[in-house]
Amino acid sequence: MQSGAQARNHAGQCDGDRNDMDLKTAARQVRENAYAPYSNFKVGAALRAENGSVYVGCNVENVAYPEGTCAEAGAIAAMIASGAHRIAEVYVIADSPDPVPPCGGCRQKLSEFAGRDVPVTLATTDGAEFRTSVGDLLPGAFDAGHMDRS
Repeated sequence: MQSGAQARNHAGQCDGDRNDMDLKTAARQVRENAYAPYSNFKVGAALRAENGSVYVGCNVENVAYPEGTCAEAGAIAAMIASGAHRIAEVYVIADSPDPVPPCGGCRQKLSEFAGRDVPVTLATTDGAEFRTSVGDLLPGAFDAGHMDRS
């Protein structure tokens, strides 16, 4: 493959040996594809589904700020588009002084498709990493049980 980039199919799934895919490498590589002309803050996300497949996403800004897409949301959408529905592991990277946590909306999206104990690694392009879990990122998460009136 040219320039060290990992090939991805049309649904944002990384090609190659799905069980050996390094989430750190996948997130770092997809981060370079981010469209961030307004903030210049590129974010990449890679997640491993329970079936072992790796899905990637990057932030996509829009001049109408609320209409942009976060990297985590893009990776989740790619996973769902491929037919997978459960996350086993997450890695998010940004060029920041400290590891950047997902926004509130992405925390809720991760919670929808991952158990509370699913590991999440937050990283900087300089190599700093912070390991946490979906449950620690979103304690008291809203879930389908909150809508059950029976």
